[in-house]
Amino acid sequence: MDCFFTPPHNVSSGFLVIDGDEFAHLTHVMRKKEGDRIRVADGSGNAYDVHIEAITKRSARCAIVQHHHRLNEPEVEVTLAVALLKNGSKFDFLVEKCTELGVKTIVPLRTERTIPQHGRTDRWQKLALSAMKQSMRCVLPTVQEVQAFGSFLSSTSSSSLNIIPHELIASPTITDVLRARQHQRVTVCIGPEGGFSDSEIAQARSAGFQPITLGPRRLRTETAAILSVAFCVMS
Repeated sequence: MDCFFTPPHNVSSGFLVIDGDEFAHLTHVMRKKEGDRIRVADGSGNAYDVHIEAITKRSARCAIVQHHHRLNEPEVEVTLAVALLKNGSKFDFLVEKCTELGVKTIVPLRTERTIPQHGRTDRWQKLALSAMKQSMRCVLPTVQEVQAFGSFLSSTSSSSLNIIPHELIASPTITDVLRARQHQRVTVCIGPEGGFSDSEIAQARSAGFQPITLGPRRLRTETAAILSVAFCVMS
């Protein structure tokens, strides 16, 4: 089934409504009609198999046939904090692929070696929505506003497993720490093209982050981010 989105406030007992941009996509792009069966996710962990009962000028009313909770969602909640990239299209790619894999939150970071100072949060949130539907997820990842590295560290919870891949670390590997974890939440912090500075790694250690290795090869930021999320959701 094709998957669409509606916010939780559009869902009532027995039916839901699709409106706004998603309604335009439903009717003008996908050409859905009354009687068609589709899947609708609310972005908060619920998916609904529905059939379209009525289409008006601005909305579609759908009868709920079946409700799924956390359909296609990983057991672990992953927060990915990742430095802004000089090439914006690569960050777009990162957001899309990490959403497909199952990330819960994405935090764009400004670090000592970050070149861009501002991000396109609205664009990234739209990319996350599209990727959520494409991958048949029911949780819409939150793309937060750009944060300074230090501010992000100070806001991180000690109840999650906090790891920071670094090219100068030989052990432990990400599989070592994930295998031993007893956490339902994992926070991964990925540096910029030039890597984290020594002082930033020291800051991260003080904030409870464990440096780890992703292997002997030097990886691009977007590769390290995608690889880390994949390990976390599949471990």
